[in-house]
Amino acid sequence: MNTNITRAPAELVQRFAKIPSSNISDCMNRLYSMKGSLRPYNSIPLAGTAFTVRVPANDNAFIHYALDLVKPGDILVVDAGGEVGAALMGEIMFTYAQQRGITGIIVDGAIRDVDCLQTLPLAVYAKGVTPRGPYKTGPGEINQPVSCGGQVVFPGDILIGDADGVIVIPQDDAPHLVDLAEAKLQDEERRLARYRLGELDAEKHFKEYHDLLVKLGAKL
Repeated sequence: MNTNITRAPAELVQRFAKIPSSNISDCMNRLYSMKGSLRPYNSIPLAGTAFTVRVPANDNAFIHYALDLVKPGDILVVDAGGEVGAALMGEIMFTYAQQRGITGIIVDGAIRDVDCLQTLPLAVYAKGVTPRGPYKTGPGEINQPVSCGGQVVFPGDILIGDADGVIVIPQDDAPHLVDLAEAKLQDEERRLARYRLGELDAEKHFKEYHDLLVKLGAKL
């Protein structure tokens, strides 16, 4: 158990929060996206720093304990090994977490009471849903590196999520990456603005992908 973690500056997190997960992923060589099996259960944007918990299958004792250790702006990341036999969190825990200042929850496992998430201002991602409740026997780990959605998450990593999914941003990479991602977003917004006016770069687009397919050995 580790209660002393280094969190990314709030200003840096807020810069990332304005960028779609897809733009950030493209700037990270498409390597740091959680699997699509982790889906959002509402449309609240996810942005904050990781507070990690590892639990055995179908047990949430250490998650309850973690809820009293988190700080405002944290995102609770639960490594449950992808097991969906029992819900590890529900409406009571979601509400408690939200009142503690957590900005999001990611459970690589199951949750329940999902209807409440349509009105609760808390971003929640999970692998599945079941009405079955969990055990409370432990063991567990708090603020150690975990595996969630196919990605390694370290305590303090920046997490950004939207309808497309969740991106894991290592703190050391964040200051340089945010500049790249902002530039990519601005470039794509300019392109979309032209496309919506019917100003297509059709010749350039055709040549780019024609040349690519030739390079790949296609017979055109």
